[in-house]
Amino acid sequence: MVRVDLNCDMGESFGIYQIGNDEEILSYVTSANIACGFHAGDPTTMRKTVSLALEKGVKIGAHPGLPDLQGFGRRNIAIREEEAYNLVLYQVGALNAFVKAEGGKMQHVKPHGALYNMAAKDRNLSEAIAKAVYDIDPTLVIYGLAGSELIHAGQKIGLQTASEVFADRRYQQDGSLTSRKEPNALITDKKEAVQQVIRMVLEGKVRSTYGTDVEIKANTICIHGDGEHALPFAKMIREKLEEANIRVASIS
Repeated sequence: MVRVDLNCDMGESFGIYQIGNDEEILSYVTSANIACGFHAGDPTTMRKTVSLALEKGVKIGAHPGLPDLQGFGRRNIAIREEEAYNLVLYQVGALNAFVKAEGGKMQHVKPHGALYNMAAKDRNLSEAIAKAVYDIDPTLVIYGLAGSELIHAGQKIGLQTASEVFADRRYQQDGSLTSRKEPNALITDKKEAVQQVIRMVLEGKVRSTYGTDVEIKANTICIHGDGEHALPFAKMIREKLEEANIRVASIS
């Protein structure tokens, strides 16, 4: 049976601002990427989300981003490799402290937003991120865009990697994600998103915005937890994957 991980970005609330529906969505995913305070989240939210994930038996990953709360970590910031290493080390270390305090073990690290997309194409940046993850714990899995420089960097340094695909994003001909600045970047039709995911998992292909098929590897599927219909979509995609005889299970 084909198997795939289902992950979701979580812990994005901050202070009095509540984002997402983490507790309910945790019933349908197998891995949680928890914000570490730079692009979203705060210490209280981090601890609460870690505790909820452990209660639900969901594997935990750190979701380090650029220091940009106002832009939700989605704006590119020119950083040096040393800075990338330090900010990943700092954020993953912070979340790992909460995981250990709650009696759990971290499974993976997945960069967030602009940092994720920058690392997908920048070899030096991706190698700095991979080194930070390796130096913290070489048994951690690094999540990266399928076919990206981050996946190559993780493999090069000796980390287990998970090639990630996106349910609600459209792809370019080179396998990269269509920029959110483009009007057709997001797939809003849930049925279309599910069909795209199942094809990526079973056939290893995705239709690009140019109308051509692109080969793609899918170890883990990302869904977003902050959308208006995030909860019913999480439930729907889990059900449809299992109906397609795809086993939904964590990477580890």
